[in-house]
Amino acid sequence: MTNRYNRHIILPEIRQIGQNKLSKAKVLVIGAGGLGCPILQYLAAAGVGTLGIIDFDVVELSNLQRQVLFGDSSLGKNKALAAKQPLQDLNNDIEIKSYPEALTYQNALQLFEQYDIIVDGSDNFETRYLVNDACIITNKPLVFGAIYKFEGQVSVFNYQNGPTYRCLFPNPPQKDAVPNCSEIGVLGVLPGIIGSIQANEVIKIITGIGEVLSGKLFCFNTLTNQSSTLKINKNEAIVNSVLEKSAAFTSQSIKLNCEVVNTVSFKSIINKKNIQIIDVREAHEQPKVDEFNVVSLPLSEIQNHLDQFKNHSENYLFCQSGTRSKRAVKLLNESGITNCFSIEEGAQEIKNYANMRHYEEGKKDCHVPRND
Repeated sequence: MTNRYNRHIILPEIRQIGQNKLSKAKVLVIGAGGLGCPILQYLAAAGVGTLGIIDFDVVELSNLQRQVLFGDSSLGKNKALAAKQPLQDLNNDIEIKSYPEALTYQNALQLFEQYDIIVDGSDNFETRYLVNDACIITNKPLVFGAIYKFEGQVSVFNYQNGPTYRCLFPNPPQKDAVPNCSEIGVLGVLPGIIGSIQANEVIKIITGIGEVLSGKLFCFNTLTNQSSTLKINKNEAIVNSVLEKSAAFTSQSIKLNCEVVNTVSFKSIINKKNIQIIDVREAHEQPKVDEFNVVSLPLSEIQNHLDQFKNHSENYLFCQSGTRSKRAVKLLNESGITNCFSIEEGAQEIKNYANMRHYEEGKKDCHVPRND
């Protein structure tokens, strides 16, 4: 044990007492994706006694460019479960708990109560606000990170009565207004940099060393190597508002001010007549969907082809993850075309359904293409 953590223990700021604190700590990481992978790796290596991982997503080929816990053998597996083996191999002295499910208003509070620190590695605003509010209610410090193309941000919220995420961003952006990395891309090393800084903040909180990024937002640009730190002030009214609604938290009384776009499951529409299924992704994106007479019409070109939506009783749009298809439906509604819906599962699920149908029809040679 001493050998494993020798380089920590010989640091005067940490010593054995600091390493003991790490071994007793319980940290929950939200998401085992681009940010979650380096966070989990460095916290496991540091000897954090209990690591929790919650993620409902599965590993895809396009993840491997930045999610360095995984390899080809992880493809198709749940991320929370797939992350456990390499982490346990890195440090078999710690306990790793995997939760292969989505974080929701129904399970957040009970889950957060079991941990000392919450680390947010999520990639969408709904989860970020959910995590923030649950941390306020359970009085847990939140180590936040976010990435966008070549830039990243890190902060620590709700630490020793400090500012929260809502103090910095009181209201979420318009739904689907900010694209995710599957739509605009991300530099592969960026989540490694930002996730490592998040892990550093966790270690500082646990051991009590250094200056924690509470009340500060650290911003870093990988293209220019420039960084800046912005001050965050606490908004007591916002924090109190969250606490006042805590009794009804599990029923989602704390809601985001986001416009709702009607979504449907692919399975629910497959037998309908006189419908049109439209792929709003760009032509180069994978997997290709050739079944079900799918029409390709990128989001950027939709306004030039409005007549194409008027000859069918209903139009069903899909993209990679559901973000662009919702944006397309909203755009069409604003143009007076209201018979449009977003397919919630996205391209990969449609391909999975097609291949399953082929299999059931006896075509044993089918395969499920993966994103690249």
